[in-house]
Amino acid sequence: MHFTPRHLALLFLLLTAVRLPAEYLSVEVKRGDGIYSLLRRYQLVDYACNITEFRRINYLNRNSELLVGRQYKLPVEVLRYDGESIRTTTRDDNWDRAVAIKEFNTELLARGLREEDYRDNGVLYLPYHIDHCSSFGEVTATTSTAPRAEDRKVIEVPEQSTTVAPRTYDIFGPTYALVPLVDRSLAGRIYYIVAGHGGPDPGAIGRRSGHLLAEDEYAYDVALRLCRNILERGGTPYMIVRDENDGIRDDRYLTPDKDEVVWGGDRIPRSQKLRLFQRSDIVNALYEENLAKGLTDQTMIAIHVDSRQRGKQVDVYLYYPEGDLIGAKRARQISKTLKAKYDEYRPGRGYSGTVNHRDLHMLRETKPSGVYIELANIANASDQVRIVSPANRQLLADWLLQGLYDAED
Repeated sequence: MHFTPRHLALLFLLLTAVRLPAEYLSVEVKRGDGIYSLLRRYQLVDYACNITEFRRINYLNRNSELLVGRQYKLPVEVLRYDGESIRTTTRDDNWDRAVAIKEFNTELLARGLREEDYRDNGVLYLPYHIDHCSSFGEVTATTSTAPRAEDRKVIEVPEQSTTVAPRTYDIFGPTYALVPLVDRSLAGRIYYIVAGHGGPDPGAIGRRSGHLLAEDEYAYDVALRLCRNILERGGTPYMIVRDENDGIRDDRYLTPDKDEVVWGGDRIPRSQKLRLFQRSDIVNALYEENLAKGLTDQTMIAIHVDSRQRGKQVDVYLYYPEGDLIGAKRARQISKTLKAKYDEYRPGRGYSGTVNHRDLHMLRETKPSGVYIELANIANASDQVRIVSPANRQLLADWLLQGLYDAED
């Protein structure tokens, strides 16, 4: 068959209009990697479409975990750079788009995640979010971007302090201020205890016998009790959220207030984003200071009370950062300890607490290994019994401490 120049031109147009299957950048998973930590390393985690595409091209579901040593495709297309410009290479004249692609490649080069500049080796990376998110400058609701630098206070780390009497801590209130040293089994271990919500944010709300139950008050009371338990064993706990006039309270109904502050005395801001980064910034500043002293055994513990439909009774839910093997071990051991304690104290009842990795700010943005704890459903009548009883709150704190012990064995 004879092809005329016109036929050849039409054939060329047809061939160039067909998009060949994308060639993706493949990387090997290292020990401790999870989907979020891997995508964060490559500057991809701030866009939900990247996470969805990563699962799609690697045939993963939401519960899949990455296997160490295996190659996975990143949502990054590998293109042959034409030697002229990013716009001609990608056949798109959008200047801002080209700048974003250039910045992505430059950042990977600076991080040592590519060996040569695309202009030197002719290999250009095109991240998926640039063309497939609603806006490549938009951060999705599943992630948190840091507030502007001018909105965030530089964290100065104050020293732990007591009153005049040795081992007396005002924060626990007059009844529990004196903390005996039972032993030094937790010496050298650092715990950052972050009670959920506080200040202008009471968290989840429940109602019982005409009383309002505020999540922040009950989470704070359990957190205080755990903090005191750790001090008794020679550990070093930091209460990141603090209420200087609400110590450990042996009341069933804890009066809500809004006067909580954070470590160092700063007030808690109204903006949720600023609140979360205020806490993670403090934890990270303390972590770096303690790390400089050679203290490497550091754990962040966030304590909350869940809220679901009233008929849903839940046991303790535990979460850890994806890819954090130490956090995962501690969360699983705490859950195992709680189950054993439930079997001991309430035989036949059964225990249905769960352990999962989850992408939550305090797990994602803090440097120490972390465990995030949901104690109960504040809207459920049976669960309310667990949290309004001061004896039960102490038991929860005792069992959490035991779980931390067991995780170190």
